[in-house]
Amino acid sequence: MSRPSRLQRQVLRLYRELLRAGRGKPGAEARVRAEFRQHACLPRSDVLRIEYLYRRGQRQLELLRSGHATAMGTFVRPRGPTEGFGGAGALGIPSDNGNGPNNPHDGTGAPETRPNGR
Repeated sequence: MSRPSRLQRQVLRLYRELLRAGRGKPGAEARVRAEFRQHACLPRSDVLRIEYLYRRGQRQLELLRSGHATAMGTFVRPRGPTEGFGGAGALGIPSDNGNGPNNPHDGTGAPETRPNGR
C-alpha cells in the first residue's frame, strides 16, 4: 500500500482530534464515527468534496473545544404527524414534510389568489 497523502493524514488527524474533543460529551464520539463512516466511500479523486468535509469537521472541532458544547446531537426531520417529541415541532418550528402548500418549490399546493382576480 502506498503512503497516505497529505490530505489523508490531515483527515486522520482531524478524526483523532474530534474523538478526543468528544470524550465525555454524550453522543459526540458516536456521531463522529458515524459521520466519518458515512463518507468513507468517497473516492480519493473527489478532492473538493473531501476538502469541504474537512473544513466542516474543523468548524465542528472548534465548537466541541469551545467549552460551550455539552453534547453532540443531530437534527432529524419528522416523518409524519404522529412523531411525538424530538421532531421540529418540539422546538416550536412548524413541521413541514415538503408535501404541503408551505413548500414554495412544489407546484402541488393551492394556487395563490390575489385580490382583484389578477
